[in-house]
Amino acid sequence: MKLNEIKPARGAVKRRKRLGCGTGSGHGGTSTQGHKGQQSRSGGGVPPWFEGGQMPLQRRVPKRGFHNFARIEYEVVNVGDLGRFAAGSEVGLAELCDARLVRRTDRPVKILGTGTIDHALTIHVHAASKAAVEKIEQSGGKVEILSKA
Repeated sequence: MKLNEIKPARGAVKRRKRLGCGTGSGHGGTSTQGHKGQQSRSGGGVPPWFEGGQMPLQRRVPKRGFHNFARIEYEVVNVGDLGRFAAGSEVGLAELCDARLVRRTDRPVKILGTGTIDHALTIHVHAASKAAVEKIEQSGGKVEILSKA
């Protein structure tokens, strides 16, 4: 047996229905669309979310709260997590990514004040809380804020 001799099982392959090929084909005229109506028109039919005219789900469900479209979502790193870097080293976005402290590179990074640090680091991030800056500066390090753009 060769690859070019392999054939599908008998009855497994069915010829497609050829529409609009004249009355002799049995599928001429209206081409199995029926007469008039929404489904017979080109582009006709209803979208998948249409519920037959009843009040749609997205309008039945109560709405609550407010979504601030201008909110900036930060990738958060705690001061306590920075202890894994060597003393005196410069820590930027690339180093935080390599250490798996930051997962998404498309978001700005913010340092928060949870935990402690006992050695000096220079940290380059987009934002930092007051508590985080105080703890880093007490240990002899400094925080440099990057532009968000």
